[in-house]
Parts: sequence; C-alpha cells; structure tokens
Amino acid sequence: MTNNLDLNPDWPRTPKIDPTKVAAGQRTKELSAPIRVGLVDDHTLVREGLRMVLANDVGFEIVGEAAGHDEAFALVADTDPDVILLDLTFPEGDAMPILRVLRTRYPDLRILVLTMHRDPETVRQALLAGASGYLVKGAHSRELFDAIRAVANGERYLHSSVTGAIVDDSIRWLRAGDQLSVREREILSLLAADHSATEVGRMLGISVHTVRSHIANLSTKTGVHGTTALARYAARNGFARET
Repeated sequence: MTNNLDLNPDWPRTPKIDPTKVAAGQRTKELSAPIRVGLVDDHTLVREGLRMVLANDVGFEIVGEAAGHDEAFALVADTDPDVILLDLTFPEGDAMPILRVLRTRYPDLRILVLTMHRDPETVRQALLAGASGYLVKGAHSRELFDAIRAVANGERYLHSSVTGAIVDDSIRWLRAGDQLSVREREILSLLAADHSATEVGRMLGISVHTVRSHIANLSTKTGVHGTTALARYAARNGFARET
C-alpha cells in the first residue's frame, strides 16, 4: 500500500531544529559541559538563593560553597571550579587578599565579585587584585548568567550600575593629571618606582617635609590618598618612568 504522505511534499512535517539557530534567550541543553561554579559568601541565605537561581540553567553546575577565607581556598583546591562568585565582606576582613592569592595560585580560575559595594575605588581595587568581573547583588538573574558566561570565556564583565561611575572616575583622574606641576609629576614617577618620601627628597635635592607637602597636594588633586595608592595611580596613568 502506498503511503500518501510520502507522495505529498507539501504535507506539514515537524521541522528539524538546529540548536545553533535557536532564538536568543530560549533555553536549550548545552552540548558542552556546564560551567563549574563555586559560591563564596558568609551568608547562608545568599548562597542558598544563588544555588536555586543557578539551578534554573543547565549551563551551570554548583561544585561547592564556602563561608570564609580558609573555606574559600579549600573549595578551590578540592573542586577546581571554572568560576567562583566571591563576596567582598567577611567577618575575617575584606576579600582582596583572597583575590590576590587565588589569582596567583590558580591563573586559570575566573573570579566574579558579587557584592553590595558600588563605589569606584572598591571596583578598581577588586579588578587590580585579580577579579575578572564585578556584579552587584541587585542584579537580575539573567545578568548573573551573562556575567558568569563572560568571565568563563575569558572576558571582562562590569555591571551597568558601576560602569558609569568607573568611567566618570577615570575622567576625573585624567583631568587631575593635567593639573599637576612638573615637580608633582617627578614625585609621582619616583613613588611609582617604589621610592620612599625620604629617598625622593634625596634624589630631587629637597627636604622630606617638602616631599610630604607635595604628596598632600597630589592627594587633594587626584583624590588618591597614601603613597602606595599614589604609586598605583602613577603607574596606571603613565607617570612612571625609569629612574
């Protein structure tokens, strides 16, 4: 018996779905392995909430949790995650030391900061310490997904609520640099080369008191306080030079 369906080429058929052409935002099971994620936050409810949110996407696998500094190091050593979500505030202190050590020990690890802090200096310090991305806790779940995927792929991710502040702050720093005197630029370059105020005075033939007065003026103009912070400012903004 002839199958009439085979004779009619216009008969509706179920289309074959090309998974590479599924519309954006439509969830499909990924062909590659899920991104292995570790959660580092001292609040149990936050970790539980993150676990529930990430469970809604098959592209992620939670490999472990940590509530403090020591637990964070153990988590990474024991589970080898691709990405960790890291808060910046713990009872033991801020998480900048964790960032620095983890990035040194595990160069392939991607660290996404997830915090309530939005000020530009905190964002800048986190990125300098080794964070691959920065997300605030008021973000939507889709932004969380996008951020994890971005940093897992070796990209940078900054939440929209802090991007504008970082740009504005950078512009302020650049404008402050235009206002610096020749002597102030000399002092910045020497601070960037890890010279102390006493050494700077000796090298420029001025008293250490005068050097400290210049440093105070530099802090007022740049909004950066302390010789260490000024040295980083100098290195990032092109004031460093060979001495």
